Amino acid sequence: AQQQRNLDNIVSQHPRISGGKKSKKEVCASSDLEVKNTSPMSEQDSGILDVEDEDEDEEVPGAQDLVDFSPVYRCLHIYSVLGARETFENYYRKQRRKQARLVLQPPSNMHETLDGYRKYFNQIVGFFVVEDHILHTTQGLVNRAYIDELWEMALSKTIAALRTHSSYCSDPSLVLDLKNLIVLFADTLQGYGFPVNQLFDMLLEIQDQYSETLLKKWSGVFRNILDLDNYSPIPVANEEVYKKIVGQFPFQDAELEKQQFPKKFPFSEFVPKVYNQIKEFIYACLKFSEDLHLSSTEVDDMIRKSTNLLLTRTLSNCLQNVIKRKNVGLTELVQIIINTTHLEKSCKFLEEFITNITNVLPETVHTTKLYGTTTFKDARHAAEEEIYTNLNQKIDQFLQLADYDWMAMEPGSKASDYLVDLIGFLRSTFAVFTHLPGDVDVHSTMSGKVAQTACMSACKHLSTSLMQLLLEAEVRQLTLGALQQFNLDVEECER
Repeated sequence: AQQQRNLDNIVSQHPRISGGKKSKKEVCASSDLEVKNTSPMSEQDSGILDVEDEDEDEEVPGAQDLVDFSPVYRCLHIYSVLGARETFENYYRKQRRKQARLVLQPPSNMHETLDGYRKYFNQIVGFFVVEDHILHTTQGLVNRAYIDELWEMALSKTIAALRTHSSYCSDPSLVLDLKNLIVLFADTLQGYGFPVNQLFDMLLEIQDQYSETLLKKWSGVFRNILDLDNYSPIPVANEEVYKKIVGQFPFQDAELEKQQFPKKFPFSEFVPKVYNQIKEFIYACLKFSEDLHLSSTEVDDMIRKSTNLLLTRTLSNCLQNVIKRKNVGLTELVQIIINTTHLEKSCKFLEEFITNITNVLPETVHTTKLYGTTTFKDARHAAEEEIYTNLNQKIDQFLQLADYDWMAMEPGSKASDYLVDLIGFLRSTFAVFTHLPGDVDVHSTMSGKVAQTACMSACKHLSTSLMQLLLEAEVRQLTLGALQQFNLDVEECER
């Protein structure tokens, strides 16, 4: 089956479990179908001699490992002569049913290695290849109905076993290898005329589980990238580095290209890294859909759905966790806003990337859109909210230092120290927004917008808090001097 499909993947990469036996059996299996016309009573015909003939009577090592059918033929002959053929037929079928049940019992640790699965499949293939041979070389010792009934039982037991065992598997590459093995198993048995549609249906179930194991794996990959990022623009010293990064991430900016080296990209390292990992994920999804006899639209649909999950669930969680971390500062948050803007813009390139792989044009009625782009919008909004919350918390810390003497006879000559410090802090904070790198269009307007909203939110919070200071229940009495000092502070804020 493997040679027919020219699948030179897993099975050829892994050494055979049973040394030379398996390949001999395969050779034997292919010859079985040609043996139909030989006399079933002949002791010579053990299903292997046809193969050996090619080797001009040379003794091929391992021939003794193959099945010797002569005892079966001899018994059948003796019983037939004695007129009790039916007794032997019943006995043979009953025994083989029992043996089938044994063969179909999977080992308890089958899910741990690919070899466990391979051994299991080999046993089943072996059983049915033998029965097929008996069917074709004896007149009616077994019949098609009996074999079909056994195959029905085998299918349901195999599928149940695979469902259970594959659900324990958390390694995507093992799930992928298992899928390739099941495809070979199905194709082999289909070659003998057994219906295998149910196996392909079950592979679609395993596909969902494969997607889950991939999402888990990529969750770790994204977390790692975000943890190691320095959240500052990528510096480029020369043309070579510049080209390398533009090769990894679709970014064009005429202004930046004109600038002299050294210069900086507006985004930090995590942008090209995350973008490339999304592409790697798409390739990993594609690997599973190969050989499943799916239409390109189905493959396209599956990849887009999985990629949407990767963006909306996995990447989204990782970004939200970074934004909500305790030690994230304003500069990091501003960098996250810039990064997510660039990633959002790159989604159209990911759409094209999927289209190029599956050859299904986005205009096709059924194509799923990559709505995962909302992930980047959501992350950006969360980062903005965090900036406003952070600022307000800082303002509260300064206000705790406010120490008004509400009974002062005379106002001071200048604004309170705590307020001068607070305004100094806000000034340097907003400088962060205005000194952002990168192209004039996007960043200044974007960080400008965030800065304006942050400024509004900070002023509003400060004025509300000052008002509360004045109206606190503890303040029972006020002098004109104290009010004048307070007024000085409010004027300083306005200024």
